[in-house]
Amino acid sequence: MSQLPQLLCNANFINAQQVEATLATMKAEQIDACSALTRLDNVTPITLAETLSKLFNLPVVSLDSFDYQSCCEQLGVSHLIHQHLALPLEITHCQLLIAVADPSNSITEQEFNFMTGLNIKCVLVEVSQLTHAIHSLYGSESANQQYNTKHISSNELEHLVDDVRSKEEGIEQDNSLISRYIHQIILEAVRKKVSDIHFEPYDGWFRIRFRCDGLLIEAHQPPHQIYQRLASRLKILAQLDISERRQPQDGRITFNLTESNIIHIRISTLPTMWGEKIVLRLQNNQVTNLDLTFLGYDSYQRQVFTQALHKPQGLILITGPTGSGKTLSLYSGLTLLNKGSINISTAEDPVEISLPGINQVQIQPQIGFGFSQALRAFLRQDPDVIMVGEIRDKETADIATKAAQTGHLVLATLHTNSSTEAIVRLKNIGIESYNIAASLSLVIAQRLVRRLCPLCKCADTVPANIPQVKGTVYYQASANGCNACNQGYLGRIGIYEMLSITPELTQSILKQDTQAQLDKLAQKQGMKTLNQLGIQKVCEGVTSHAELQRVLVR
Repeated sequence: MSQLPQLLCNANFINAQQVEATLATMKAEQIDACSALTRLDNVTPITLAETLSKLFNLPVVSLDSFDYQSCCEQLGVSHLIHQHLALPLEITHCQLLIAVADPSNSITEQEFNFMTGLNIKCVLVEVSQLTHAIHSLYGSESANQQYNTKHISSNELEHLVDDVRSKEEGIEQDNSLISRYIHQIILEAVRKKVSDIHFEPYDGWFRIRFRCDGLLIEAHQPPHQIYQRLASRLKILAQLDISERRQPQDGRITFNLTESNIIHIRISTLPTMWGEKIVLRLQNNQVTNLDLTFLGYDSYQRQVFTQALHKPQGLILITGPTGSGKTLSLYSGLTLLNKGSINISTAEDPVEISLPGINQVQIQPQIGFGFSQALRAFLRQDPDVIMVGEIRDKETADIATKAAQTGHLVLATLHTNSSTEAIVRLKNIGIESYNIAASLSLVIAQRLVRRLCPLCKCADTVPANIPQVKGTVYYQASANGCNACNQGYLGRIGIYEMLSITPELTQSILKQDTQAQLDKLAQKQGMKTLNQLGIQKVCEGVTSHAELQRVLVR
């Protein structure tokens, strides 16, 4: 319950009886404190905002001065907007300006900070104006109501089990409950920013797991009897063959979260000993925040990346394991280049985020249209910038390196553990050293580490392999987390190893130096390794030593 009514009573704005009346209204009508306060005879939205402005030393602004709709669409935090009655107004540099009616809730700033990665500054808006703006953007209904999904209770699940056992009820009724349950699971996953949902059958039981911040967490263990109906329903939604249970299948589902937010889902089935394992990959095609600062690039890293992007030609490689954020880095670079005077084409598998103004191509290897075929087609399309989702073979690498020497800027990803290893990998797949040296401009090796929850992180002992710095407090994750995080971590941030190809490194590549020699030269010229950058994040209290070891030590 909000502490605002009591704070206003202490400031002699309302009396004790009015505090009780406000709290009763909040409870009975399930409304926020500010809206309840304006029900009092002597309180108006204007007088309330002016009083709060004096108490909290915050300015009162008008929403008419801001393009808040585009800001909200960019951030995609509608759940926080509804939960805290707070509206993002604008982003300037690394700061997000949000409008609130109740500034007494410090959790609002903390949750917006760690969901967006931006510094938060609050301003006051009259509660009536704020609620009207939020309702005009999202409606007054909750996300469940917007999707028209009623929560499935445990009793309904048991009823569904009985239906499956007896087979006396019609399939339409079963499918109705199953569909609602699937929608409920997907909606929960979207809210928790889950990347993958795993449906896993075993001997007499099955479980649903969510991949959140790179780790799999068990979410549910529904009754085993409903699994086959659930699997069949998912296959129907993806237009797969429900009778085929011996071969893997792949498909797609479109999930309308709201009218303005559509989630595209890739589905993969795999026959296992106890039934078909199904994995859903959630892809929100709405543009997320692609600002390099938001992704965790520091000022030096941003400068190196943007300098390479603005060269007329060259090859920029982004390396790392699956799930390390390589695609977002590529998209961020393309966003910086996306001007009306430049022709940009991308070959992707799949297209994860739609970028207006960029020619995005989905490759289809099953019909012989792979990355190399797409690259050849691009070169006949008068390109300025080419993006390759992944260099997988010599043919693709050969075309990419040669295109980067003939007046084209080429961006691509490669699966290697470090930046210098990318050079060795290109050699190993058959690219000549002189082509690598002539084309390569920048290599970025990256990882994603989980952020410690700022609300519950606790002090840690000094890790053995980290130099002790006087006055530095090291932190670890709380064992059970808190209500905000549930696991001790909240969100992820990138660490980036930047290998800028200097004339000395070019000569080293031409001499076919070993990876160890390339590493030594790069560090001599100032390159910080992933391990060094990770230790820096530990010393800053951003992440824990245990998390750094999980991500970097293999």
